[in-house]
Amino acid sequence: MILGLETSCDETAAAVVTRDGTILSNVVASQTELHGRYGGVVPEIAARRHLELVSPVIRQALGDAGMGLRDIELVGVTRGPGLIGALLVGLSVAKALAWGLQLPVAPVDHLHGHVASLFLGPQPLDPPFTCLLATGGHTMLLDVRDHAGYRVLGTTLDDAAGEAFDKGARLLGLEYPGGPALDLAARDGDPEAFDFPVARVPGLDFSFSGVKTALLYEVRKLDASELERRRADLAASYQRAVVRALVRRVGDALERVDSPRFAVVGGVAANSELRAALPDAQFAPLALCTDNAAMIASAARWAERLSAGDYLGLDAYAAIA
Repeated sequence: MILGLETSCDETAAAVVTRDGTILSNVVASQTELHGRYGGVVPEIAARRHLELVSPVIRQALGDAGMGLRDIELVGVTRGPGLIGALLVGLSVAKALAWGLQLPVAPVDHLHGHVASLFLGPQPLDPPFTCLLATGGHTMLLDVRDHAGYRVLGTTLDDAAGEAFDKGARLLGLEYPGGPALDLAARDGDPEAFDFPVARVPGLDFSFSGVKTALLYEVRKLDASELERRRADLAASYQRAVVRALVRRVGDALERVDSPRFAVVGGVAANSELRAALPDAQFAPLALCTDNAAMIASAARWAERLSAGDYLGLDAYAAIA
């Protein structure tokens, strides 16, 4: 039995997963409403809220799984990347629990956790496969050859796709969180109303700063009433440009990599237009697209297990090397 903990950003999450990948519980306490008044996540506020939520969330995850702490055999926890203060809350709790119960700790890379969401039941996807990982902080194409890791084929040179969605939504005056709000607004708009550029950079990398700037210039041309009238069209056209960039790179990757299957993970995997544009891809289940602890427990099955002498000095990291 694996207890997974995730506190990399603004979701406090705990889950219990069996070693064969069955999810017994998966509890996520979101801070969306708390940060909504600021239009984005405030790191210090997020860390303090994790401190308040982490114990109740763990208790609920254990209760939903019908077990106690003594039934846990391994503690898996996100070590990074993410907000350093938030990460340290989860990591400190994992160390304390493991020390008290004399259990090993499996530190997990958050991005590996997103990939490992595909390894969970009832229909796990086993390697090899090519994977698009798209979140608020990262956009990457990955060659996944085994459960323990992956090879990076391409990454963003500036903004991530999720960040582009969030910033675009803010420019359009949409509510927080921006990604889902933009997706919803786009359903009432014409995706051909505006022609936003899609950057083509060498290799399999991405760039989204240009399309974000193009949206900014279009918004500046409109007065308040015209922006209100054209908001849905702007949202639809902007979303189409970002999705088109992702889909084109997926096509490029599949031409270069000998892989029988393709998958999509991360928060952007919940975007309805992206799902429609890649009908043959295997997407992470909607409940596992955004940050959660089941994916961390899943990755912990293949992560290095540390004993007390090794994990007590373990530190978090804010960014990938």
